[in-house]
Amino acid sequence: MNAIPLFHLAFPVKDIAEARQFYGTLLGCPEGRSAENWVDFDFYGHQIVAHLAPSEIGHKATSAVDGHDVPVRHFGAILPMDEWQKLADKLTGVGTKFIIEPHVRFKGETGEQATMFFLDPSGNALEFKSFADMTQVFAK
Repeated sequence: MNAIPLFHLAFPVKDIAEARQFYGTLLGCPEGRSAENWVDFDFYGHQIVAHLAPSEIGHKATSAVDGHDVPVRHFGAILPMDEWQKLADKLTGVGTKFIIEPHVRFKGETGEQATMFFLDPSGNALEFKSFADMTQVFAK
């Protein structure tokens, strides 16, 4: 068992097939158990579950962070820098429409990080980030 507890997140989607395409095929998350109205994914070692709930989809509010409007409701992963760059290149290559383009924020400050935001097909906001110095993840 992993020494770090595993995280679990359930979230709404409008279409299970679209969720499988996006999370499984595009992001490369292996599929776990599923039923007609939900599907588990291995999201970088953590369990996320897409539940069919079209009336619950989309993000609505943003918050200003380092000059960008960040979706308040979002989830994602902190990746090693090389994996973050590969994902950024892959998403750019397939024409992903970013809410916030891949870039480095808080340059030269505590917590400097590479980040990008985009939506899944159901309008759920995702953020992927990386730190050149992982000790900065929780730095103040």
